Amino acid sequence: MPGFQFAPYDLPAGAAALRREVREFLRTTLTNRETRELARSWSGYDPAFSRALGKRGWLGMTWPKQYGGHERSAAERYVVIEELLAAGAPVGAHWIADRQSGPLLLRFGTEQQKRKLLPGMARGEIFFCIGMSEPNAGSDLASVRTRGRKVEGGWRINGQKIWTSGARTAHIMIALVRTGEDEQRHAGLSQFLIDLKSSDGLTVRPIADLTGATHFNEVFFDDVFVPDAMLLGREGDGWHQVTSELAFERSGPERYMSCMRLMIEFLRAVGAHPTEAEALLIGRLTAELWTLRQMSMSIAGQLEAGQNPATEAAIVKDLGTSFEQDMPKAIQAIARDDLDLNGDLPFAQALAHLLQSAPSFSLRGGTREILRGIIARELGLR
Repeated sequence: MPGFQFAPYDLPAGAAALRREVREFLRTTLTNRETRELARSWSGYDPAFSRALGKRGWLGMTWPKQYGGHERSAAERYVVIEELLAAGAPVGAHWIADRQSGPLLLRFGTEQQKRKLLPGMARGEIFFCIGMSEPNAGSDLASVRTRGRKVEGGWRINGQKIWTSGARTAHIMIALVRTGEDEQRHAGLSQFLIDLKSSDGLTVRPIADLTGATHFNEVFFDDVFVPDAMLLGREGDGWHQVTSELAFERSGPERYMSCMRLMIEFLRAVGAHPTEAEALLIGRLTAELWTLRQMSMSIAGQLEAGQNPATEAAIVKDLGTSFEQDMPKAIQAIARDDLDLNGDLPFAQALAHLLQSAPSFSLRGGTREILRGIIARELGLR
């Protein structure tokens, strides 16, 4: 019988002490930062901060020690991620490497690839981005047209990726490329580790959003050479690999905490005596937030157990994105008459930023139409 499950997953006994440690670190580290900067959530970029996390052992937390990791539990990592997101820490530099590229390398990478890349990722020194989406394809990965042609010693890559988060600042891209001639859409795909800093024929162009930020990018491949040693996994297994990777990308607390700074500033602005409308909204948002947290933690437990909760991850991503996009509009709808979105008050800064940036949340990690198709297929509805 098709379906999905969200089994309870509890935090370990030492979670409270770890949470206090992270909060103290953030209290002394995130000083003198404006609210609009903290409201960027996991798209905030600060390589020095990423290196500081690496020194504390808070990157690559669950990875084997032989590759620079720390062999801690998924629940402990979850605690750290929650605190970073709640504080608005600038984690964007290392985010993709720590969240999904590292686990993907551990599962499918060669020994040489692991030893070359994972320790630097755990130190917060090597940053990754993901080349999946393409023009006119959206989140339909099976429509990949970027092609790899086999040549002596490697591959020649031609094509284009779009909406690639962090491509201007990343060192390595994991790109999904069509390498076979199979007529089946899901066959003939492979993943490559592409050096973004020294590859000839590679062009990165930023895409500005409504706030002026250039988190998204276009990436063009013009006969880019990739050595055989940089093929990730087996040729033709790209579809299997990338779908397992998406479980890491779609299920974390960043899928419902992107507007956490706004929630915090809203509570501060309302104070101890909210209006009836404010109290009702606070109750609804809190209930939804807590439910999403429990679902997300359940997936963390499944990933730690070596399972592939792709459907559950799609559900969390779909519900979480809707929650994140609805929150700024709901808060604005009941805002008091004296609110000035152009002002310098922390609440106004957070709301103004997220009203502009929240529409992009449903682009990253898969559009809701694709996610709901995945869920429907698992339930036997299509």
